[in-house]
Amino acid sequence: MFVIKKFEFSPIQENTYLLYNDHKNCIIIDPGCYDEAERNTMSEFIDINGLKPVLLLNTHGHLDHVFGNKYVFDTYQLIPHIHPFEKELLDYAPISGLMYNLPFDHYEGELNFLEESQVIKLDQDELKVLFTPGHSPGRWDVISKDPTIILDVAHNKDGISWVLRQLQSEYPDNKLHFVLGFVNDKNIDDMLDLLPKEAAYYFTNAHIERALPHQLLKDLAFSKGLKGLSFDYI
Repeated sequence: MFVIKKFEFSPIQENTYLLYNDHKNCIIIDPGCYDEAERNTMSEFIDINGLKPVLLLNTHGHLDHVFGNKYVFDTYQLIPHIHPFEKELLDYAPISGLMYNLPFDHYEGELNFLEESQVIKLDQDELKVLFTPGHSPGRWDVISKDPTIILDVAHNKDGISWVLRQLQSEYPDNKLHFVLGFVNDKNIDDMLDLLPKEAAYYFTNAHIERALPHQLLKDLAFSKGLKGLSFDYI
């Protein structure tokens, strides 16, 4: 079974994840560590816990999710794994960095491309690649089989529509549980209208200035017939 460690990195406040198991093998997902202090924070956690990084996964190619790709390659000799539709976005990341006044040392080496429904094994644990475009062209999410967990899904109406269609295709008979949060500058009404009323919901918020408070989100969702509980932190 996986243990998940989350870091919040860079001025953009991106979430970087380490997935590791009882064998101490580790998957690095979206290394957003921007500066030396953040890189040290991630590596110190790996060292203190005796972890061995064996795989680097990028959910997509936006700059804040790939700031640390080169560091991970240089330090752990791991080649990024990413959906092929993301290559153009990944190649553009250094230019985006200059536009946002966030220049960084970009990884420009070999890439390993992921395929839809590909199974990624870490000892006895498995992840499955799910293609859910919306937030970016080749956006995909990692699924744990036991229990089935989809991490970090879409952020807009088109993305949520894709995710719901994919869920219906892959898991037509499953009871769905959504952990749901938004920033306060999104058109939330349109996105809530898409969500299934028969699902269970857990409303929450990120601890950033743009986050929509979880209780307000719960009230908006209830007005749309979506029922669930709200939490300040999950």
